[in-house]
Amino acid sequence: MVPSPAKLTAAERETSETESLDPAPLGTAPLSGLGPSDGSEAAAEKVEIELVGPAGAEPPQPPEGGWGWLVMLAAMWCNGSVFGIQNACGVLFVSMLNTFGSEDDDQMVFKTAWVSSLSIGMIFFCCPIVSVFTDLFGCRKTATVGAAVGFIGLMSSSFVSSIEPLYLTYGIIFASGCSFAYQPSLIILGHYFKKRLGLVNGIVTAGSSIFTILLPFLLRVLTDSVGLFYTLRVLCVFMFVLFLAGFTYRPLASSAKDKESGTKGGNRFSLFSKRKSSRPKKIFNFAIFKVKAYAVWAVGIPLALFGYFVPYVHLMKYVNEKFQDENNKEVLLMCIGITSGVGRLLFGRIADYVPGVKKVYLQVLSFIFIGVMSMMIPLCRVFGALIAVCLIMGLFDGCFISIMAPIAFELVGAQDVSQAIGFLLGLMSIPMTVGPPFAGLLRDKLGFYDVSFYLAGVPPLIGGAVLCFVPWIHSKKQREINETTTGEKTEKMLENQNSLLSNSPESFKKESDSF
Repeated sequence: MVPSPAKLTAAERETSETESLDPAPLGTAPLSGLGPSDGSEAAAEKVEIELVGPAGAEPPQPPEGGWGWLVMLAAMWCNGSVFGIQNACGVLFVSMLNTFGSEDDDQMVFKTAWVSSLSIGMIFFCCPIVSVFTDLFGCRKTATVGAAVGFIGLMSSSFVSSIEPLYLTYGIIFASGCSFAYQPSLIILGHYFKKRLGLVNGIVTAGSSIFTILLPFLLRVLTDSVGLFYTLRVLCVFMFVLFLAGFTYRPLASSAKDKESGTKGGNRFSLFSKRKSSRPKKIFNFAIFKVKAYAVWAVGIPLALFGYFVPYVHLMKYVNEKFQDENNKEVLLMCIGITSGVGRLLFGRIADYVPGVKKVYLQVLSFIFIGVMSMMIPLCRVFGALIAVCLIMGLFDGCFISIMAPIAFELVGAQDVSQAIGFLLGLMSIPMTVGPPFAGLLRDKLGFYDVSFYLAGVPPLIGGAVLCFVPWIHSKKQREINETTTGEKTEKMLENQNSLLSNSPESFKKESDSF
């Protein structure tokens, strides 16, 4: 039975006060007082926690399984349905051209390309807003409402009569719904897993690889047999399942044992949770950018992505120009999808054994290989060499994606991770929109793709170099925090010692007089 604070002896209270000054053990989640968004209330919260419960109590840990496995499957379906449809947009692109115009019409191709471009850009552009809704309403409500909006957008897209309404229905409404459904799937995993978070993220993000491999074949069969509009209605089934999957994102509740101990006064987290829930949240928590390690990370990732997606967008057109005699050109996209799934599982598991923020070095490695492989595309003279390049590129693509959420948790903690990922994905939307059109502009001006791919390999290398500073900045900040905590502890011990020394002569004199 845990004793209540009122029953502690004087010696126990002194020991508790001394222990409370010790820094948190390595590997445990920091208290909210160390978070970037906490201000002057942090000290009061820490004192309040210490007064409510006994020393040595630990916060509830992620269950590392149980209902979390079902949450993992739901998040996997979310990643697969959202990005599988986006990655298979090439099939829908051809079907849109056949439905609304001619493939030889250059103006029609330009108009149709905006549908997919606007859709993928809106998914990431909305992420900072989704972070706010996730903080205010939770993962479950945000995800289910987002899936419902995506269903409405996709269904309404199947009733248009020209290409322009698709900008609204498919490019904005459907994509915005996907964004609201997607980001909570990243946040909820950190609530159910900690030790296995890297592996779980790898499995979840592998869902998009599986759907990317299978959906192009399904969409091709559907568009050839029933047409574009009925194909979009079939895809609505994916969004309906996503709507149901969102209900699995239930928040973690205290166990019966914790509630019982809380009624006896032995659980310090009953008042702590009330305190945290009553504290007003900021709509846009820009204070997370005061965490220098996160700020550098949020700059390095978008910087690398200026050339990251160029091969994925322009590879098929390049192959049609260079290897006209090859029949199975789509095998390149299949290779990228397969090895990307393998990379997400493999590096997700490896990330579990890499301590703390050092996981960033895995992203650095992935950007180096992606940059080099992009530069090697024009150097491939045979189709087999190009397949090898795509296999390596897909493997490290999976590495980069699978460890994004675990790194965010390490940099800002669970309290601010929602907005941290939201801001990052919002910043990623800029290079994802600008990079590929710029490469296409070079192709139109020069008449060949070689320079476009050479330049596409430069930003990933620069971004990888910037990310190398993240672990160093983070460790430096941690050392400063530890030194400050140690200094406060030493000062407190000296004050206690001086107090004892100053009181000892008076006590000795009183004892002598009484004797």
